[in-house]
Amino acid sequence: MCLGGIGQEITTVQQHLFRSGGFFNLRRGLLIMQDARPEQIADIAYGIFEILLNKELRLRGPDLFELVEKREDFRSLFDEIFQKFSTEYPDLAHALTEKFSNTLAIYDLLRAGEGVIPTKTTQMYWIIQDAPGMLPAEVDDELAGKWLIFLEGDRVDEAWKKVREATVKGELGISAKVSTAKLNPDSRDDRKVIYVYTKDWRDEADVMRVRENLRAIGFVDRIGYKRNIETFRGEYSKKGKRITYYSA
Repeated sequence: MCLGGIGQEITTVQQHLFRSGGFFNLRRGLLIMQDARPEQIADIAYGIFEILLNKELRLRGPDLFELVEKREDFRSLFDEIFQKFSTEYPDLAHALTEKFSNTLAIYDLLRAGEGVIPTKTTQMYWIIQDAPGMLPAEVDDELAGKWLIFLEGDRVDEAWKKVREATVKGELGISAKVSTAKLNPDSRDDRKVIYVYTKDWRDEADVMRVRENLRAIGFVDRIGYKRNIETFRGEYSKKGKRITYYSA
């Protein structure tokens, strides 16, 4: 299944979809879906489409979250972007229309908050917001780390909006993401979590600057900071063992 038309953006799409909960490998412009069932292919297709939708909307003006929260009609833009997606990736577009029956169903899902509001998002495990000028590879670097904010489900939408807006303004770290309503087999309990990434865990001044700014927007309870190193090793906190590097 060929992915023409993206060129140097292939790596960016792969990294972003992986961070969102996707599960595919991109090599030499080919989408390789090993042992994928039809519903998994549709999930992959949706993830790629949503990433490209956000990118194209951003090039044209407001972000998806702005359009959704202001209840603006962006159907013509959506149709234009989906047509471009269909031309470049006909097999993926076909998988999407097979799953949703028609493009209007996808549009209505987005208008209702898919990809914007955590409790309304059921197609992706995570919603991601990068800071201006952030390079996707920075989040996956071993030097990066994140503040972890655990929340009950009824608090996550409001909390995410605060973190997202501060991230867009460049007041927090390099990126942030929040878990969604999509059932995640890796979840340890029913709580939701917001990750707020910083570029370098060794830069304590910057790590604590982000912590203070989180406190300023309402996150006053003690939270922990985990380095990517521990995440990559598969190390998680459990009774009698804490993995957090900073706590404040």
